[in-house]
This record gives sequence, structure tokens and C-alpha cells, in this order.
Amino acid sequence: MKVNANQLRTGNVVEVGGKLYAILKADNIQPGKGTPVTQVEMRRLSDGVKVTERYRTQEQVERAFIDEGDFQYLYDEGDSFAFMNSETYEQLSVAKDIVGEQAVFLQDGMICSIRTHEGVPVSIELPARVTLEVTETEPVIKGQTVSSSFKPAVLDNGARTMVPPHIGVGTRVVISTANGSYVERAKD
Repeated sequence: MKVNANQLRTGNVVEVGGKLYAILKADNIQPGKGTPVTQVEMRRLSDGVKVTERYRTQEQVERAFIDEGDFQYLYDEGDSFAFMNSETYEQLSVAKDIVGEQAVFLQDGMICSIRTHEGVPVSIELPARVTLEVTETEPVIKGQTVSSSFKPAVLDNGARTMVPPHIGVGTRVVISTANGSYVERAKD
């Protein structure tokens, strides 16, 4: 569907040159003299590259409609991951390059938010935090308190992160899926 450039808002998805872009920022600029323009900062969904474009406010832009739904992670299919729609039980394969580095945090039964365009997955959002167990780290030293120093640790999914010195092997910790950093000790 074609819309005027001045109607674009943050979060919209547009199709430019056959590629999908998510709009990060849209500013309508009205100079004192000259033609008003809309400056759009957007990210290409296929590879994450940021692009800035300027359109005349009445210029037509192709707006894409994205469907978003919650899907349950099932298993690894080799070059993709299998997910299931919790309501319709329909399965969906998501390419590994769409999941990216967050793939290490996928757990059986995890509910993820997947965005699709005409039935094709374009992006995935994992829960903000996951709980994992520390399998390898330096031993706990008696008398060591929580401080700004951290030590390396290996988690049960194979990921490496930095944890506070009081965390030992077998301790369950909460990890941020956005950057793989330690958040807190698990409360379970």
C-alpha cells in the first residue's frame, strides 16, 4: 500500500527497492524556504544495515504490513529452527541468519515473538532474559564479596559470560538475551 512520506512513523515497515526496512526515526522538516521533506532513519531487516533517506512529503512510499505472533520453539532443523504457532499449531521454519547470535539462548518450549511478511519470517524477538546454569568458572574464594570485578564463566548452553566472583559452578543465573550479560542470580 502506497502512503505519503509524511505519514511514516517509527515502527512502520516500508519496502524500498525490493527490500524491507523498519523505520527507527521519522522527522518532518519544514524549512522556511523550499520544499518540506521527511527524513527517515531506517534499518534493513535482512541484514541490520542502517540507512537514512529523504523524501519530499508528498512522495509515495510502499508500506509493508507485518504480521506478528507468538511462536513456541521446537527444535533445530540444521539450517533453520522450527517454531509452532501456539493457537493454530501451524509450524514455521526460521532461517538461522534471522535468529543470529541469539540462537544460543533458544530453549525447548520458549515463546518467541516472530514477525512475518507475506508468511516469510523477517525478524524474531526472544524473551529479554533466560535462566541458565553455570557449568565452569573459577572457584569461589571465601571472603570475596560482590564488587565491580567479574570472572569468566561457561553456561550450560555453551555460552560464555562474565559473572560476579561469588557465583560458583552449579549456580543458576539470569542472563540478558540481548547481549549475553549477567543480570542476577536466579531466585528458584
